[in-house]
Amino acid sequence: MSALLILLVAIVLLALGYVFYGSWLAKQWGVDPNRETPAHTSYDGMDYVPANPAVLMGHHFSSIAGAGPINGPIQAAVFGWVPVFLWCVFGGIFFGAMHDFGALFASIRHNGGSIGEIMKDSMGVKAQRLFIIFALAVLILVIASFTAVVAGTFVSVDPSAATYTANGSTAMTSILFIVIAAIFGFFVYRKNAKIGPATIVGIIGIIAIVFLGQFVGLHFSRTFWVLFIAVYVTVASLLPVWILLQPRDYLSSFLLYGMMALALVAIIGGSFTGAAVVKVPAFTGLVNASGQPIFPFLFITVACGACSGFHSLISSGTSSKQINNEKDAQVIGYGSMVVESALGVIALIAVGVVWNQVGDKYQMSAPPTIFAGGIATMFASFAGEKSYAVIYNLFTLAVSVFALTSLDSATRLCRYLFAELLTPEGKTRDQLTGAAKFFSTPIVSTLIMVVIGCGMGFMGLSQIWSVFGSANQLLAGVAMLAVCTWLGKIGRNNKMFFFPMIFMLCATITALCWTIVTGFGKIAAGTDWGTYFQVIWSLALVVLAVILAVMSFKTLSAQAKAKKA
Repeated sequence: MSALLILLVAIVLLALGYVFYGSWLAKQWGVDPNRETPAHTSYDGMDYVPANPAVLMGHHFSSIAGAGPINGPIQAAVFGWVPVFLWCVFGGIFFGAMHDFGALFASIRHNGGSIGEIMKDSMGVKAQRLFIIFALAVLILVIASFTAVVAGTFVSVDPSAATYTANGSTAMTSILFIVIAAIFGFFVYRKNAKIGPATIVGIIGIIAIVFLGQFVGLHFSRTFWVLFIAVYVTVASLLPVWILLQPRDYLSSFLLYGMMALALVAIIGGSFTGAAVVKVPAFTGLVNASGQPIFPFLFITVACGACSGFHSLISSGTSSKQINNEKDAQVIGYGSMVVESALGVIALIAVGVVWNQVGDKYQMSAPPTIFAGGIATMFASFAGEKSYAVIYNLFTLAVSVFALTSLDSATRLCRYLFAELLTPEGKTRDQLTGAAKFFSTPIVSTLIMVVIGCGMGFMGLSQIWSVFGSANQLLAGVAMLAVCTWLGKIGRNNKMFFFPMIFMLCATITALCWTIVTGFGKIAAGTDWGTYFQVIWSLALVVLAVILAVMSFKTLSAQAKAKKA
């Protein structure tokens, strides 16, 4: 199948979804460009800071993208390219983008509050507390998973290893990227430098450090990099957003835009040389080689390429506190997810191009490696073999940069949620005393979550990934419940949420129950403690989700009866 045709069809459908469905949602929900946003009404120079829409788009897109839209579609390709393509495109339009847009808009209307605050508005304090506990459990998995990803792309202690040079270069470039971002933030927000010229200088700086990274690498052990990541995300989550979060995510978005542009060039050029051909079967059957049925595992595995609960935490955690005007919510919330779905399709094309080379080793290959290899293969087919290494290293770097971006955003979210959990109704954090005041202190709450999350990532627990996928999608279903019940309370159309939220809840709870049942089987036969982790974490998530779902459906039922009366 032609890779170019697949991509063009995806782009057209996603663009139509943004123009027509996204605009319709904005009208149905009552987006008001004349209404002041929390970035202005609650400005504090720390978390509530109005951002240039282009800067906020960069932050939001970089934070939600991470490695998810690359890992997910590549792993799900075992079901065939057609079901993955359909879920990325139509799931992105009607599930993921609506979910992200809704969470962002609802948070804006709750003074930049979390999904927990939105739940409290329509269902009470108990629902809020349960959601926060649920969200913190998912964020721990995010921190653990992405710590393992980033450390894995940085570690390079064996000069004879094939990845020694590439990993060292990635580490060096990533560190320099942080420095450039801090300089960019200082000049834009404290010296009032114009965003256009500053962006040009920043992009030149990115090109320079990528070039430097090809010749100078950092080579340290995995232990060193995990500790470095722990220190970095702790500091990054405590700094005012203008110093590092906004500028780093804004500049890193250009790396992602550049990566997608290069991928488009590779696909177009590869179409003329015959290299841009998707060799993955259109459909491989209802059950994959591991014995997993297409429902629910296709939808769980694709994850961020179509819908991701983590996005609702970004939308309601950092982006809603920085949005300058409500009219920007559609492009930032809905638009970012549409672009991410396009990235998911590009990842699908990448694995399709090198499918025959991967072969039986597919299940043991790292998705970022497959992604970089697929794009580099197409590029080299018309630009020459020497271009392969440059493109491969650049795409590997991009994956690690976005994983690191998601990490520091997730850590900041933990701080917000931890304080919200410990603050009683009717009080502010400044009014707390004793243990509640101590544990809600930004540095203490951040360190607690970093130690747990990075500690799990340090152990390299492979079982984290399977639980993370299900938990992340389950969070999306729960976030939809929150926004849906709130829209019902204020009398706005919420029917567009009914099918997506029920579908996501059914799919994810089914997947977690599958994990629990198979886990008990492994425990009975004798297994390592990682399986116990899977079972315990999955059980806890299912129980919390079911309780929240029951509370939400009762609320929706009461709203329907009241409306009818």
